[in-house]
Amino acid sequence: MDGKVWLALGVILAVGLAIAAAVLLVRVFAARKLLLDSGIPLQDKALFWAAVVYTISPVDLIPDPVYLDDVGFLLLALRSLHAAAGAVRTSKDPGATV
Repeated sequence: MDGKVWLALGVILAVGLAIAAAVLLVRVFAARKLLLDSGIPLQDKALFWAAVVYTISPVDLIPDPVYLDDVGFLLLALRSLHAAAGAVRTSKDPGATV
């Protein structure tokens, strides 16, 4: 393969990861209603804000054309928020399914 093919693949990958990061950021903001729940631990709420700040921050572990670190951090924040919300629901209603 020549350089143009690799460049095209790189651009497609970068655009795909940027779209994934944007979709996850929207899902994180949609999950912000969980922040109002008093039963969710403070560390999970702080992780939410840390993920948002990290995603929009110009300082990254991996330079911004590659959004793998942003996507990973957003996934971690979403999973943490939903796991904490599920634990709160289960403790409030032991018969509830998550």
